[in-house]
Amino acid sequence: MKKLLNTLFITQPDVYLSLDGDNIVLLKEKDRLGRLPLHNLESIYSFGYTGASPALMGYCAERNITLVFLTMNGRFLARVIGKSKGNVVLRKKQYRISDEQAFSAKIARNFIVGKIYNNKWIIERM
Repeated sequence: MKKLLNTLFITQPDVYLSLDGDNIVLLKEKDRLGRLPLHNLESIYSFGYTGASPALMGYCAERNITLVFLTMNGRFLARVIGKSKGNVVLRKKQYRISDEQAFSAKIARNFIVGKIYNNKWIIERM
């Protein structure tokens, strides 16, 4: 089961993001606004991008913490993400199967039967 983590939104303009140990430090004109642990963050959204230390970007990329930079109005500027996971061979096979209408219909039918069976079982339990 996927562990649900938090998202940090930085809405104050001109805040610089830096790394100190396993923590993110929020700096504004050499004043420390805050310090938060990164281990329970899934993503960081910074509005009014001033900057982020390369160390923080590397740390986030290694631990799959998405770091998104936006303008004050919310227009996308950039994103730092870690390695993407996936099986290329599996994905290619799935695309090939999606081109075969008869086989795709068979798979879809199995999904629907499974969904109906599970819903029936839930209703019976209630």
